Amino acid sequence: MSTERKGKIGVAHIYSSFNDTIVHITDITGAETIARYSGGMFVDADRLEGSPYAALKAAMAAAKEAQRKGITHLIVKVRAPGGIKSRIPGPGATAAIRGLSRSQLTLIRVEDVTPIPHDGCRRPHGRRGRRV
Repeated sequence: MSTERKGKIGVAHIYSSFNDTIVHITDITGAETIARYSGGMFVDADRLEGSPYAALKAAMAAAKEAQRKGITHLIVKVRAPGGIKSRIPGPGATAAIRGLSRSQLTLIRVEDVTPIPHDGCRRPHGRRGRRV
């Protein structure tokens, strides 16, 4: 079975926190930016920047621009804030992946690239957490 693919491959970097979703499509090396959109570019209210709707719109716009520049296949890398912050991607991550797959781009692989500390920085607040 031949795994030969026709067309150009790009890498979609999706950064999804609870406040915003950023979709950044680069070439296979990651050196050249092809398209970059965020959820805040498609909604008016700040509280809606991290919503699935905004992420879907950002992913569809990035996919359309990537198709215009000749990209046919995508490797998707999903990232959450990570480190001492949340290791769970925001609500826009799955919507952004759905938006990329709805366009005529073929998704080769979806992987999680959230930075996980190997006992790095100390978390803020005390032993009993933040008391409000």
